[in-house]
Amino acid sequence: MGSMEATRRGFGAPEWLLVTGGCVFIFVLGLSAYWEADIRWLHFFQAWMYIAAIGLGLRGSRWGYFIGISAAGLWDYANIFVTTFFVNGLHWLFQWIRSGALEHPDQLIAVPAWFSNLAVVIGCVWGYSRLEKKGWADAGGFLVTFALTTGFFLLDVTVFQPRYLPLFRGMLHPHLP
Repeated sequence: MGSMEATRRGFGAPEWLLVTGGCVFIFVLGLSAYWEADIRWLHFFQAWMYIAAIGLGLRGSRWGYFIGISAAGLWDYANIFVTTFFVNGLHWLFQWIRSGALEHPDQLIAVPAWFSNLAVVIGCVWGYSRLEKKGWADAGGFLVTFALTTGFFLLDVTVFQPRYLPLFRGMLHPHLP
């Protein structure tokens, strides 16, 4: 089996969470890029992390699960502790429910984006938990995958949207300016 250790269990709940969450988030990235042209390349390359997680995860690869947990987990973490994107999205969602008038859909999409990333994390953790062979070496593999995934995202931001670089400092310590 090698590095692609597929334990074929069929297409169950973990796979549905990974695929649905990943596809919804990729759709949100595309929609956001449609509305804001200057982030198109950033979101194009960001989407590839989710495509890799889905593709490898569906094959039962721990590396796909590690990528999914890393990319989606970092995005959700940043949007709870570093940015106000998710909170603003909730505000506009509740405003829409109260008034019936849809305002700021560009911020509202943060809500499905956040929950779709949560679905990816849950699906990946659940999928990993079903692997037959797990060991302490996986902790090192996860840390390397997290570093590479975060590094890829950092490179993506550096090349295409350096204005977002301060988010990475905030992720290291959310309370520093």
